[in-house]
Amino acid sequence: MTFRLYDTATRDVRDFVPLEEGKAGLYVCGLTVQSEPHVGHVRSAVNFDVLQRWLRLRGYDVTFIRNVTDIDDKIIAKADGFGRPWYSHAAAMKRELDKAYAALNVAPPTYEPLATGHIPEMLELIETLIEKGHAYPAADGSGDVYFDVRSWPQYGELTRQGIDDMEAAEDADPRGKRDPRDFALWKGRKESEPETASWPSPWGRGRPGWHIECSAMAGKYLGPAFDIHGGGVDLRFPHHENEQAQSRAAGHPFASYWMHNAWITTAGEKMSKSLGNSLTIPSVLQRYRGIELRFYIVAAHYRSHVEFSFEALDEAAVGFRRIESFLERAGDVEAGALPDAFVAALDDDLGTPAAVAVIYDTVREGNKADDPRPYAAEVVAMLDVLGINPADPAWGTSGGDDQKLTDAVDALVAGLLEQRAQARADKDFAAADAIRDRIKAAGIEVEDTPHGPKWSIS
Repeated sequence: MTFRLYDTATRDVRDFVPLEEGKAGLYVCGLTVQSEPHVGHVRSAVNFDVLQRWLRLRGYDVTFIRNVTDIDDKIIAKADGFGRPWYSHAAAMKRELDKAYAALNVAPPTYEPLATGHIPEMLELIETLIEKGHAYPAADGSGDVYFDVRSWPQYGELTRQGIDDMEAAEDADPRGKRDPRDFALWKGRKESEPETASWPSPWGRGRPGWHIECSAMAGKYLGPAFDIHGGGVDLRFPHHENEQAQSRAAGHPFASYWMHNAWITTAGEKMSKSLGNSLTIPSVLQRYRGIELRFYIVAAHYRSHVEFSFEALDEAAVGFRRIESFLERAGDVEAGALPDAFVAALDDDLGTPAAVAVIYDTVREGNKADDPRPYAAEVVAMLDVLGINPADPAWGTSGGDDQKLTDAVDALVAGLLEQRAQARADKDFAAADAIRDRIKAAGIEVEDTPHGPKWSIS
């Protein structure tokens, strides 16, 4: 069966036809390392991790590039707030991001380029655009260089917008622009910015605009034309629109397919630091295992918006534990063949909800069978594809002794909470309070919820 995907550019489900038989080039816009990663951040990484696993299983030799933006206005501002150099802050947040990926068993890409390591490629691309008449240095002496959107008639084709219907680009001072929609390819250094956050260029010291970074890095590692470009749906405009325009204006065919994962929202709004509704990965992993959080993410289709709640995460964790319990009863088994229904689900635009339903159905049948092992072998194979096989050594590596300690503490706290609940049922409130104080003295906070008590390290 042919793998089919929804191409955001054409807004249609299309058969995947690679540029080179047996190979697939995948570029995904990674994160700007300005702050700790939250649940909304890692969704994209998990979704495209499943994609690259599936493409490899289907026989493709995948070159997977996922970049990191390590220089940006927000990084400079955040670093200033912490009183440390921008590069130190970016490196610290990159380490936090790596920990989050490992905790969710996100396999590393073929290569993970840093924007600051590719300034020469960006300068070369900008000079090509100037030579072709699609970019210009600002006449105000600022050192800025802009892409001339009106010089490229196809500008807006990715998101199907007309130039006159677009708002002004907000990535630079508009005074040096020919058109308010023109976006920055290079930003001249300002006196208020650190010297280290700038590089020499034909237009003076400065740093790259966000959009040129991805075009340059994709071109370096995947060539002028590649198969799939992915990222969050919020990147479609202006980031991906600008990427495509500047790349094609420079003579590069760029991406054949576009894939965008939807948001994880809280209270109907995109999860983000600026809204104050983010849930950092370390905080969530105090309450749930990484494998449970990953299961929660993959159980939803990558293009569906997810309204985050701990109640929904509770349900996902309980559902996954049922799968684990079945595998424990079946004993050690090797991965078997993938059920046809599972293959069909993932071949249809990476249909993980239908794939998870096949897992549940197989577990149900296995629980009724005299010999559950053949069913367990199929379940293991399906979990491997989704990156949620409990026997995967990566889970032991990412959790390691910390996970064992968490499990042990969980068991001990659960026992004490049972004793507290019994004391309260017996109306022995003095004993219940004593148990509560004992737990609190150990540095553990207990919250009584409608779904039962929950604990966290205080």
